[in-house]
Amino acid sequence: MQENTLSRPAALPQLPKSPTGIEGLDEITEGGLPKGRPTLICGSAGCGKTLMGIEFLVRGIQEFDEPGVLMAFEETGEELAANVASLGFDLKDLQERKMLRVDHVHVDRSEIEETGEYDLEGLFIRLGYAIDSIGAKRVVLDTIESLFSGFPNQGVLRSEIRRLFRWLKDRGVTTVITAERGDGTLTRQGLEEYVSDCVILLDNRVIDQITTRRLRIVKYRGSTHGTNEYPYLITEDGISVLPVTSLRLEHEVSNNIVSSGIPALDEMFGRRGFYQGSSVLITGTAGTAKTTLASAFAEKICQQGQRCLFFAFEESPQQLIRNMGSVGIDLQTHVRENRLRIEASRPTLNGLEQHLVTLHRLVKEFRPDAVVIDPITNLITVGNVSEVRSMLTRLIDFLKVSGITAFFTALVNGGAGRAEMTEEGVSSLVDTWISVRDLEGIGERNRGLSILKSRGMAHSNQVREFIVTDHGIELLDVVLGPTGIVTGAGRLTQQLEEHAQTLAVQQEAERRDRELERRRRMLEANIANLRTEFESVEEELRQISTHEQSRQQALTTGKQRITAANPPAQTAPTPESGQ
Repeated sequence: MQENTLSRPAALPQLPKSPTGIEGLDEITEGGLPKGRPTLICGSAGCGKTLMGIEFLVRGIQEFDEPGVLMAFEETGEELAANVASLGFDLKDLQERKMLRVDHVHVDRSEIEETGEYDLEGLFIRLGYAIDSIGAKRVVLDTIESLFSGFPNQGVLRSEIRRLFRWLKDRGVTTVITAERGDGTLTRQGLEEYVSDCVILLDNRVIDQITTRRLRIVKYRGSTHGTNEYPYLITEDGISVLPVTSLRLEHEVSNNIVSSGIPALDEMFGRRGFYQGSSVLITGTAGTAKTTLASAFAEKICQQGQRCLFFAFEESPQQLIRNMGSVGIDLQTHVRENRLRIEASRPTLNGLEQHLVTLHRLVKEFRPDAVVIDPITNLITVGNVSEVRSMLTRLIDFLKVSGITAFFTALVNGGAGRAEMTEEGVSSLVDTWISVRDLEGIGERNRGLSILKSRGMAHSNQVREFIVTDHGIELLDVVLGPTGIVTGAGRLTQQLEEHAQTLAVQQEAERRDRELERRRRMLEANIANLRTEFESVEEELRQISTHEQSRQQALTTGKQRITAANPPAQTAPTPESGQ
């Protein structure tokens, strides 16, 4: 036992990291940037390199109480402060509190000592003083190309770059260095990415007239990290990176049940509804009442005193409220009472990431219990299938982690083999999948509903016909015909036939009841006649018996009278008797 303990390897120390405070970035880097080491952020113009560096400093001050130094080589301190003020970053206030030092360095030959060759000794002195003046833990250099513009000799340039990075490591400050994208290389000089301990590449691309920003960690010495391209956004709150890996499958689940808003539909589920915090997808062709089903769900959530966030990509809020009011679904009342919030816009208004960030922001502001997106199919117009699937994956995971019930609608192609497939390919990601379809008959089209899957509970396998009435959606009872389930006019015909058969059976039963009643009355009449005849005979026999008794009594009385009137004569005694 002791031998096993001694042979067990000791845990190796992990690379210390400095959290950035930037949403999503710390999750991709698994804790932040390498502490006490330089990190290179490179990219083309408009990627947000400077903004990411400044946010790294500001978040470090606000959230981790780490002072920082911003040394800029292109923009002045006033210009930088004005640029980031719209994001809520007050650089002047941080400087007044001695938490931030902003130093603008105009690099030319007068700024660099010339001792046979150019070097950065003067810069080191200036930067070291700025670090020591506030006890800085973080440093941002923006941008490195301006710093080395005065080095015509490539050999000297490379030597000074290595010297700069070594000096920053020796000072033990966590440094972010921004650099411009080179031609065929990550940076202009092609050396910075090799001497940096961490390299983050920002990209700003335009695909089908849609601008998309992507972030990728090219290298991270001493640490694992996310290796994919992750979309990021620059919003009024700063930079937001949206990784899939940040949402692990470790969220809590609930056993509570929420209603679909349609009692007959709830009965088709083993638990009489959906699990709270699950994701529900309704797919169908155009005109199959997907929006009506989604609105019924939203109304039910609000009726229970909860909140619902409704994203409409095809109708304005007023049109949606009017249309749903015609089928008995009152959304206006819940909007007025701030239990329902309808966000309506065309998907092409923003890119996919912007839609996702908007949803994140609204969820944090409104704090809904359920989210409805109608339909997710329109997102195809602002991205390809893989991008939409990636975005919806992040969305579904985000809502699950937040414990929010998600309700999606999607338009499907009614062609053969495609009736139950969504173009976004998210049907396998959701917990409950309901399909609505057209049931075409002879000269008519009807609507049918079926549950394709429902994780964690039993559910009906029937295809239920439903109609949209003035008081909402009504699921019709299943009617079986000679060839199976019938719908529409066939249902009406079958119901009429069944009604006629039921009426015929009822009439036959009534005829039999009448015949039985007639026979009962006949038997009762016969019984009454026999009873009357019996009573007559009984009365006659009783009279005869009474008359016979009277006659017998009279004879007895007469005999007694005769005996009394003629007593018997006495006889004389004989001699023998006298003796």
